[in-house]
Amino acid sequence: MNHSLSVESVGLLAPGLIGWLASRAILTGEQPYLASPMPAPSTALLPPNERRRVTGLVKLALHVAQEAITQASADPQTVCSVFASSGGDSEVLDKICTALTLPDRPVSPTHFHQSVHNATTGYWSIATRCPQPSLSLSAYDSSFMSGLLEAATLAWAEAALVLLVAYDVPQPFPLSEQRVIIAPFGVALLLSPEPGEQRLATLHLTPTAAPTATTSADPELERLRIGNPAARCLPLLQAIARPIGQQTMLADDGGMGLSVEVRP
Repeated sequence: MNHSLSVESVGLLAPGLIGWLASRAILTGEQPYLASPMPAPSTALLPPNERRRVTGLVKLALHVAQEAITQASADPQTVCSVFASSGGDSEVLDKICTALTLPDRPVSPTHFHQSVHNATTGYWSIATRCPQPSLSLSAYDSSFMSGLLEAATLAWAEAALVLLVAYDVPQPFPLSEQRVIIAPFGVALLLSPEPGEQRLATLHLTPTAAPTATTSADPELERLRIGNPAARCLPLLQAIARPIGQQTMLADDGGMGLSVEVRP
């Protein structure tokens, strides 16, 4: 496989990275990265009932998805989607596990339906009334790379715009003792199989074996990259933000990788 994709827009939210436009100077190295507190994600897309029910993970995913869609002036009802999270909604999982330790095991019906891995996709379709195909996946620390491959395949197969959303948040205690995620991170890439007039960059994808992942030169950005599976995309975002061509590498723990040539 050796194909190209156009990046039409990017949504981004993490400590110190508040939106794509505000973060570009940080990603290019023109401004220093400071892990300042992250504002609460917007849930304006959702109807009031769903807005009260959703967790922080869902809010983060919908926030960056909405930013990417709005930035490109795209109609969300025409866009396919891929949602990638390494572990899903640990907040809901923790509440269900806690309920199972109590007398009568009072698991909330709301928590039960929120516990499935594609719950975020469901809320996205409710918010946008989008009838297009959508996939939800998890590949542990390789979830962003797997999501990018899945989104690329869907874009080429359907000849359609595809929204890739990758997101993870810190786990609650005691899950955090076994799975450390240092900070929330959400990113959304609106991808097209055809180059758009306002595209940010073109990606040329080539699967490889025995790769070495590209790292971030900034020590604090590198700490964030290593500390959140969704943030494995940071070197790619840095390359997209720069006005020069650049090669980046995504890799998993099994010896497989994805070479991404970024063309401005």
